[in-house]
Amino acid sequence: MAIKTIDVDKLADETGNLYEALAILAKRSRQLASQEKAELDEKLAYFEGFEPELEDPRFAEEQRRIAVKYELAPEPTEKAINEMLEGQVYFRDPSENGDQ
Repeated sequence: MAIKTIDVDKLADETGNLYEALAILAKRSRQLASQEKAELDEKLAYFEGFEPELEDPRFAEEQRRIAVKYELAPEPTEKAINEMLEGQVYFRDPSENGDQ
């Protein structure tokens, strides 16, 4: 992953507080990482039970293709930052009361 500078003021503008923005980004990043792991586990579960066939070049190529796809994908943190900057992350302040 190449190093990119991020305007932290834009992140702070989203929530009003930089630390809150970072906490939200951390939670969203963990959600995305969990989803990716579940998807990868599901795809690799297909290959379980094919022990003798795993030597087949087609199986090896398919596993390699899946691995490369996930290695080249953006990191969950990068995805979370992009989502927040594009206004796609839903968050709420639990200290604000809706009864006002």
